[in-house]
Amino acid sequence: MLRPRFRLGLPGVVLLAVLLAGCGEGGESATAPPAVAPTREALTYYGGMILVDHRGPKAQIHLASRDEPLWFPQVRNAVAFTMSPEEPDDITAIYVTDMAAAGEWSSPGQWIPAQDAVYVIDSECRGGMGALEAVPFSERGAAQAFIELHGGALVDWDAIPKDYILERSIAVIDSPTMQGMDGGGGCRRLAPAQ
Repeated sequence: MLRPRFRLGLPGVVLLAVLLAGCGEGGESATAPPAVAPTREALTYYGGMILVDHRGPKAQIHLASRDEPLWFPQVRNAVAFTMSPEEPDDITAIYVTDMAAAGEWSSPGQWIPAQDAVYVIDSECRGGMGALEAVPFSERGAAQAFIELHGGALVDWDAIPKDYILERSIAVIDSPTMQGMDGGGGCRRLAPAQ
């Protein structure tokens, strides 16, 4: 017995492509959720600590499977989350605090998409948990000024080295000379004095 042939034709193929392109996993919208300002109720994903009690850059990750973002007291922790095969992979947005807009290390506040930022790694500054940090900036000039004051190298989100996040950062936390728990390892100013 012959099977009947089903033919869409060019208009049918175009319509099907448009309909499928509008669907994400589970019919989710392709629009990223907006960044959320943390309150004292925002607890860190790893450890359940109060996010706003930690100084320095922070991150939030939005998942399709959750209504509220996951909070991270260091950008480094959010990068590690994205590298871990054990963590959920239904990420819809990642935001980091823009240190170019921050007045000082202890009070970051403006959020930018993680992919839009440039990052300073290997600086003398430590994140809110004392580990090496990937310090995010919306402007290259602000990042360069930070490097002049605190050292480091400039990289994009996709170029943050895995060993920097998963190995070298842990070695700093385990070292007896760790100085980061004072809120940034001496990072009070973000740029040289004018």
